[in-house]
Order: sequence, then C-alpha cells, then structure tokens
Amino acid sequence: MNVLLVIIPLSIALLIGAAVAFFWAVDNDQFDDMDTPGLTPLDDLPRP
Repeated sequence: MNVLLVIIPLSIALLIGAAVAFFWAVDNDQFDDMDTPGLTPLDDLPRP
C-alpha cells in the first residue's frame, strides 16, 4: 500500500513532463514538416 504513495505522484509528474515536452515541441515548430524527413533516404544527392 505504501508503494502507491510513490507511484501515483511519480506518474503524475511524468504525465506533466510529457505534456510540457509535447507543447514545447509544438511551439518550436517541431511538427511543421512531417513529409521531408521520411523522404531524405530516397534522395540521390550525396551528403557532404
């Protein structure tokens, strides 16, 4: 029963951390271009 006193606040803290990371990624335009990264392996141009 005592383990619940640790697991519940820990899971809430992880949930808040994941939400902060998600909203940070949205605000910093991390999800603007979802197509180009998947097509870069198909590009024939050599990388320097």
